[in-house]
Amino acid sequence: MDVTAAIAYSGRGVVRPRYYANDHSRDVLDVVPVPMQIMEARGSGMTLDGAGFTLVPHRSKVADFADRAAVDAVHRGEIVELVAGLCGADQVVVSSPGLLRFSERSPSSGALDNSRPARFAHVDVSDATAAAFAQRAVPADRRLVRFAHYNVWRALSAPPQDVPLAVCDARTVAAGDLIPADAIFDSPGKPEWSFEGLVLAHGPTHRWYWFADLTRDEAIVFKTHDSAPGRAHCVPHVAFDNPAIGPGTVPRVSIEMRALALWFA
Repeated sequence: MDVTAAIAYSGRGVVRPRYYANDHSRDVLDVVPVPMQIMEARGSGMTLDGAGFTLVPHRSKVADFADRAAVDAVHRGEIVELVAGLCGADQVVVSSPGLLRFSERSPSSGALDNSRPARFAHVDVSDATAAAFAQRAVPADRRLVRFAHYNVWRALSAPPQDVPLAVCDARTVAAGDLIPADAIFDSPGKPEWSFEGLVLAHGPTHRWYWFADLTRDEAIVFKTHDSAPGRAHCVPHVAFDNPAIGPGTVPRVSIEMRALALWFA
């Protein structure tokens, strides 16, 4: 089902945008909502190397994704196996613990570290950040020839999702649409740290997609960076309000896992 909804783009009125994982009152962003058609991607044949995203069936052995120990002990390995099978990399590293997120209608939204939906179109890492993270993971005795960063996104709440994920076809994004920004992680009780991400300015060629009525046995896999020329480079993504939901829809709960794939000579 295609829908029309507001995509929260970034304007160009801020010299250096920045955004925080938790305290969004400190964000420095020029947010420009633009109504866009968001097309149903099921059956569209989108691929990781073409559009930069795909939907895969994937059943996890984790019964409760709020169990952080189980996610670390079981789901991390599941994601390594999934991404390696999709891209054929020599090594896959899950680069962060799973991020549980809750739509704003849930009392859990914001209760955990970095647990609110991302409400502006962005890419997790810039080219410079992606390269730096990759270099840190390369074994001393190996020569890196390609690296790619992936996000694996899964809805845990029953369909329909009130705040689903929209992904932008990487082929429709121009380099000038991507604006460097500081992603700042302000976890309670810990020192702040940051790296460079990207926010997205509106472009007339953008084509947005979503997967309606996701189940917990499906996963959206999309690239946030690929160093290989000729393949999808990065996929901007954003949470949006589903205009098709009815009263009584349960608040969205989701988990995302980030993985780094490495190829060696």
